Amino acid sequence: MRAAPTILHLDMDAFFAAAEQAAKPSLRGKPVIVGGLGPRGVVATASYEARRFGVHSAMPMGQARRLAPNAAFLVPRFSFYRSISEQVMELLGRLSPLVEPLSLDEAFVDLEAGEVADDSLSARAAGERLRVDILAATGLTGSVGLAGSKMIAKIASEEAKPDGLVLIEPGTERELLGPRSVRILPGVGPATGEHLRRAGMTTVADLAEAGEDELVRLLGRSHGASLYRMAQGYDDRPVVAERDAKSVSVEDTFDVDLHDRVRIRTEVDRLAERCVGRLRASGHSGRTIVLKVRRYDFSTLTRSETLRGPTDDVVVVREAAGRLLEAVDTTGGVRLLGVGVSGLADYTQEDLFAQAEARAEAEGQAGDAGEVAVAAAENSVVPEPAVEAEAEGAVERHWAPGNDVRHAVYGAGWVQGSGVGRVTVRFEEPTWSEPGRVRTFAVDDPELVPGEALPLVDRGVDAGGVGVAGTG
Repeated sequence: MRAAPTILHLDMDAFFAAAEQAAKPSLRGKPVIVGGLGPRGVVATASYEARRFGVHSAMPMGQARRLAPNAAFLVPRFSFYRSISEQVMELLGRLSPLVEPLSLDEAFVDLEAGEVADDSLSARAAGERLRVDILAATGLTGSVGLAGSKMIAKIASEEAKPDGLVLIEPGTERELLGPRSVRILPGVGPATGEHLRRAGMTTVADLAEAGEDELVRLLGRSHGASLYRMAQGYDDRPVVAERDAKSVSVEDTFDVDLHDRVRIRTEVDRLAERCVGRLRASGHSGRTIVLKVRRYDFSTLTRSETLRGPTDDVVVVREAAGRLLEAVDTTGGVRLLGVGVSGLADYTQEDLFAQAEARAEAEGQAGDAGEVAVAAAENSVVPEPAVEAEAEGAVERHWAPGNDVRHAVYGAGWVQGSGVGRVTVRFEEPTWSEPGRVRTFAVDDPELVPGEALPLVDRGVDAGGVGVAGTG
């Protein structure tokens, strides 16, 4: 525990939804819900306007539609969110060499290690300056918590939402925590919370009063002792700059159970390509390929295969996943598929030869592995997700709500919705102050193509070398 509040926790406000509102002038101030739009989809993020209707993260999308039927429902655009996250993380890196990202929109920062704060006054100044810089660079707001420990800093940032800063002075932790629900402590989920409630403990003060021995009896040595320390307001976990990834994976839940074996294999191939894209983006290769299959009855099977050497080759991963699928019974239907790579290593040129040998072995080739490695290097680009899919011999174009498009005549816009052969597009840009015009086209209109996300702020305006002027 520190004597000064030099641990900062940043949490961007309703990040995915706020980014969509900033990108789309017509959605500002209106309820926006981002997540899977199918019958089995769940809410990833809801804007504060949508939260007033009771919508929250992890809620089934069907329930969200019933609570807020007039909200804008959009698919996530993770590459867009990631680009904004990189800007935010760069600003955090200017504060300190010790930045611990927890997700795209959340991180801890050790201000003391960056020598930018050593007391309450300087810590508050650093936090306020960070919020200004984030707004200037991204047009979005974030909430900041400052405290002497990670646990209390995170609680402070939650109290600061939205768009605020809360500093909790070291020494006041027990007074702050005492009346709060036990669920505020890390590691206390619904099951543990209910177990404690049945034992008569509903507040943090109840835990402190019960004592360590009682908590150990109820929860076990490790969890009970840890929970007692946290109930005392004690948390000495350091800010860790590097959080090594153990695996990279992607998965999809399908609106309707898949029964056709060819379709299932096609989906596994696509997941393998997406997984390799993430693997390469992280700068890693991996030795173990993992296939996850959740069947119609919710039973989940996991199969894995370890290669002779680490790889980030899409063909190697795809074929390994295919071999694993052959050993899985999909009779009755499949509701979820996933492909992952574990046993990660930093990517090196020598990996090409290991993956070439694996490919040659899989294909039954007897040629020189070095020659195959050259081919692997020359064909290392992972295809982008297609916007066209073949159906019964014809090519049908799919336009997901929220995705960027560009029209040869009307310029940049985004998909509001599609169906019965038509797609509705609103043409507007992030820097506009007023909503744009709406137009409808045939889904196969040759002048309408997928577009790229536009910057949320005007890059032509300088902001003192720290960021650029935001649009609010």
